[in-house]
Amino acid sequence: MSTNITWHESSLTKQARRNLNQHQSFILWFTGLSGSGKSTVANAVASRLYELKVRNYVLDGDNVRHGLNRDLGFSDDDRKENIRRIGEVSKLFVDSGQVVLTAFISPFQEDRQLVRDLVEEEEFIEVFVKCPLEECENRDPKGLYQKARQGVIPEFTGISSPYEEPSTPELTVETNKYSVEECVEQVIDYLSARDLI
Repeated sequence: MSTNITWHESSLTKQARRNLNQHQSFILWFTGLSGSGKSTVANAVASRLYELKVRNYVLDGDNVRHGLNRDLGFSDDDRKENIRRIGEVSKLFVDSGQVVLTAFISPFQEDRQLVRDLVEEEEFIEVFVKCPLEECENRDPKGLYQKARQGVIPEFTGISSPYEEPSTPELTVETNKYSVEECVEQVIDYLSARDLI
């Protein structure tokens, strides 16, 4: 880590950017097993926020691994670094006055807490996209569970690598019980009730 760097204060504050956008800025952190519907729900929420004139952006786990995190694998250390980097990028979005929606398995409680600690209270909203493993395997939209069961993919979350469910998420949406539209409404209702949008 370089010691020859100095923090340069921005000419605009986070609050000034929020005032311009006319809404709060925060992280909506969607976590859950592969196939639980994180990306689907996150993108559907993003569309609703757009309709409500709330500036937002979705950071998707697979998409980020095509660029920013393409040098990382799926070992425990690489997973931690993946989430650390996303946390730092998400913090920049919050500072810019926008809502950032992240769709990452993020299997470890410690890593999600690390991101929570990067921002202020009320700026990190953990959304547990809850779906039984059996249902996720039945969906298997990318064929990953089948490969994991065959041993083709080592260290696969839920099969050969653990997933630590959130102990106290701000919100839980159960995609095996509710439609995407109903899950979106649950998220929007939560945000509205707390005057975040």
